[in-house]
Amino acid sequence: MAENGEGNADQYAKDGSVDLRGNPVLRSRRGGWTACSFIVVYEVFERMAYYGISSNLVIYLTNRLHEGTVEASNNVTNWVGTVFLTPVIGAYIADAFLGRYWTFLIASAVYLSGMCLLTLAVSVSPLRPADCKENCEPASTLQLSVFFGGLYIIALANGGTKPNISTIGADQFDEFDSKERMHKLSFFNWWTFSIFTGTLFANTFLVYIQDNVGWTLGYAIPTLGLMISIIIFLVGTPYYRHRVPQGSPFTRMTRVIVAAIRKWKVPVPNDPKELHELDLEVYAKRGNFRVDSTNSLRFLNKAAVKDSPGTPSMVCPVTQVEETKQILRLLPLLLAMFIPCAVIAQTNTLFVKQGTTLNRHIGPQFQIPPASLGAFVTISMLLCVILYDRFLVKVMRAWTKNPRGITLLKRMGVGLVLQIVTMSIASLTERRRLSIARSHGLDKAAGQVPVTIFMLLPQFVLMGLADAFMVVGIIEFFYDQAPESMKSLGTSYSLTAYGVGNFLSSFLLKLVAKITSSRGKGWILNNLNASHLDYYYAFLTLLSVLNFIYFLYVSNVYSYKSERWEEKVALDDQKAENG
Repeated sequence: MAENGEGNADQYAKDGSVDLRGNPVLRSRRGGWTACSFIVVYEVFERMAYYGISSNLVIYLTNRLHEGTVEASNNVTNWVGTVFLTPVIGAYIADAFLGRYWTFLIASAVYLSGMCLLTLAVSVSPLRPADCKENCEPASTLQLSVFFGGLYIIALANGGTKPNISTIGADQFDEFDSKERMHKLSFFNWWTFSIFTGTLFANTFLVYIQDNVGWTLGYAIPTLGLMISIIIFLVGTPYYRHRVPQGSPFTRMTRVIVAAIRKWKVPVPNDPKELHELDLEVYAKRGNFRVDSTNSLRFLNKAAVKDSPGTPSMVCPVTQVEETKQILRLLPLLLAMFIPCAVIAQTNTLFVKQGTTLNRHIGPQFQIPPASLGAFVTISMLLCVILYDRFLVKVMRAWTKNPRGITLLKRMGVGLVLQIVTMSIASLTERRRLSIARSHGLDKAAGQVPVTIFMLLPQFVLMGLADAFMVVGIIEFFYDQAPESMKSLGTSYSLTAYGVGNFLSSFLLKLVAKITSSRGKGWILNNLNASHLDYYYAFLTLLSVLNFIYFLYVSNVYSYKSERWEEKVALDDQKAENG
């Protein structure tokens, strides 16, 4: 039974939203910023938990598990890569079977179990290596198994939480209500704001606890934070809007591709109306929307050619064909995000390792943990998001007439340019640091360079500015441009970019270290004072420039999908014509 309410049907959400029992929902009782407030607060605590583990992970691996620079950096990026690749599985389960809410909830329970195991791994004596500074024995197989087992349980669980929680948040706004549609345009900015608020706490307070108090408390607090975040999410359950699972997106896309291949000899009619399509009412009842045929990837239109004598008996509706096209057209832009995400991976690996070589004292008693410099990424990003959402969007909107101020691809492009500037400055900064280190003979014997750690501040601040444009842009773009029935899959695209980017970072680091070591002087050694990270950063800068040229090309040929509210107008017009 639908929720009680007086008045006409306009009171109900028009985008197909339902409650957990599948009943239509009233806009006044569910969704909007009321529902999103629980989701945003959840994200603050969850990001605090995640970055409470990941921000200082490279330090734990080198100082407690006694791994070398390359090995520790690769283990971090491989784990983070897995964290961001598993969402493809979670998105599939959510879209095809369980729905976003239940997939998220089950994954959250697994997430919490992984955090508990990880806390035990750094707390219980048999499970953690003994304290040691010189001539340390490597961690035992049991210790490594428990620690990395906890990490990869967390990675698996993120497959169910990451692609669904942001999508659940965006689902709380009805695009067919003008007011809610405008709120949705700001949602991803404030969503990212909540992410970096939690990250800021992790990069300051938690990192300090881990470096100066102990790893047990430093991991127990994030575990408690995750538990609180899940409780907050559950409290908001009566206020959420939900979307009905539309079936496996991979099955529907495969059917279109197979049908087009089977009909490769069949001509496509010039009139799109001759192609197979369902009535608008059919899609409206499903809470979905019809998409008109386009000439892009025209070969796939063969899948919608109606069956006739002498043609293979397999036909797909035009909307199914167009949804498949929308996903496939995103692939070139997804590819353009791999290098930028590999660059982002340096923030929690090599940037942090650089900090361990510099003077960290602030006054006679206090030392700043190297991972705490990540807080400046967060702070600059937070300030930039606020200024962007509150001022720049309004100014640009008046000029461009675009509700977002600038297009999503232009926003991402600004982020890419800022990344190039960031890595250029990082290379020059490292060159100066190495010059000072060698002037003190520290390239022969590892030691602390007599320069403040804050010489690295520009590269952290600039990376935050780049993230404000690129990270938010990536998340919003792949969600916005995915078909309505494949939103979780679209969100997983943005996460896949980070996953592949981290694996790419690991591959490049290992490859460069191997090639340069075989030729005499390695670029990346355990003693960073004898290394050439400046060359490696210059190499990443060059890759970023080449990738930006590729991005300019694919973004120039990309055409945005039509807004869903336009499709709704078409349905309303048809109803009016029918009386």
